[in-house]
Amino acid sequence: IAHHAAYLVWFETARIEYLRRFDGGYQGLRDRGVEATTSEVYVRYLRPAVFDDRLVIHTRCSKLRGARFRFEYRVERDGETMAEAWTGHACVDAQTLRPTRVPQWLVDAITEAEAAAEAAP
Repeated sequence: IAHHAAYLVWFETARIEYLRRFDGGYQGLRDRGVEATTSEVYVRYLRPAVFDDRLVIHTRCSKLRGARFRFEYRVERDGETMAEAWTGHACVDAQTLRPTRVPQWLVDAITEAEAAAEAAP
C-alpha cells in the first residue's frame, strides 16, 4: 500500500506540471524572484493505492487572492476516486521571504485556463 506521504510528492509533481503551461512554469516564477511556499495540506484518503496502480491526478488552481492560492486534487484509479486533497500556498519574495501578490500575468492565465476547463464537456 502506498505510504500516505507519497501523495504529497505526487501533488507536488502535479502542481509543477500544472504550472508548466504558463510562461515558464514554476521556474518562470523563480526567475522573476518569486517563490510559492506551501502553507497548508489536507488529504482525505478514500481507498488505498497499491504497487503498480496507474493513477491519474486531476489538478486545478483556485482561490487566487493577493499572495495566496490553492490547488485541489483528485486521485483516480480507473475512474474510481482514491483520494481528494488540497494544498494552500503563498507567494513570497525570494530574497526577503515576505508575502508578495501572485503575479498578475499568472492570475490572468490561471483564471482563463480554469474557466476553459469548467466550460469543457
